[in-house]
Amino acid sequence: MRYAQLVLGPAGAGKSTYCAAVQQFGLDTQRTINVVNLDPAAEKFYYDACADVRELVEVDDVMEAEDINYGPNGGLIFCMEYLLEPDGLDWLKEALGDLDEDYTLFDCPGQIELYTHMDVMKRLLDLLQSWNFQVCAVFVLDSHYMVDTSKFLSGSLTALSAMMKLEVPHVNLLSKMDLLDKKAHSQLSIYLDPDVHELISSEHSSSRFNKKYHKLTTALASILNDQALVRYFPINIYKQDSIQNALLLIDSLIQYGDDLDVKTKDFDYADPLDEEPPEDD
Repeated sequence: MRYAQLVLGPAGAGKSTYCAAVQQFGLDTQRTINVVNLDPAAEKFYYDACADVRELVEVDDVMEAEDINYGPNGGLIFCMEYLLEPDGLDWLKEALGDLDEDYTLFDCPGQIELYTHMDVMKRLLDLLQSWNFQVCAVFVLDSHYMVDTSKFLSGSLTALSAMMKLEVPHVNLLSKMDLLDKKAHSQLSIYLDPDVHELISSEHSSSRFNKKYHKLTTALASILNDQALVRYFPINIYKQDSIQNALLLIDSLIQYGDDLDVKTKDFDYADPLDEEPPEDD
């Protein structure tokens, strides 16, 4: 069995930074964690990628092609579609190899429609599962979304849409915790385990827009509140215990480690015959 995290989320949420931090944590704890860059528009990242989709296709090349004439968004979608063509699949399969028990993070693009209403990522996920990967979707969201009710609802509905679309174990992580000020930290707790109806009726949502569309907002909030499907787990990439707790949660969902061999250590026990008898009083 092989294991994978499909790291999703909006552009700028900190997906690549999360992947780099988890890979470094693996190095520090003598655990091999591979990372694959699946963003054909990535400019730079700070992890050691075992595969980079830009070796196959880049957004800039697609945009410059005269016979295609796509913009940035269309070019990115074209690249992801090309990845799922036979040539792209052959490249990806060769790059991943066939080692059992490996653990891989897939750093995905930040174009949110890829996860919410297009089938590109779902097809990729199904393909990984056919290659014997146990996959968990990790949705990374900027923690600054959690200090404003309207942003909270928007981010939560996007996370829920991705979860329903992909149909695999799903974890929502709050990134950039180290960048929150004291006031934001104090407000964060009410969003980690929220009563959504209480939030939209509180002073945090007293804007003119929310008053006008209160019924619509309440209906949308009911989707989150009644089913309790969206929960968030804050992560600080500069604290090892925070990364470890996130990995423990994700690993339990994909059952990583359940079938690993128990590591044993041989000990040299003293031979009773070699022991000196106690002296008589």
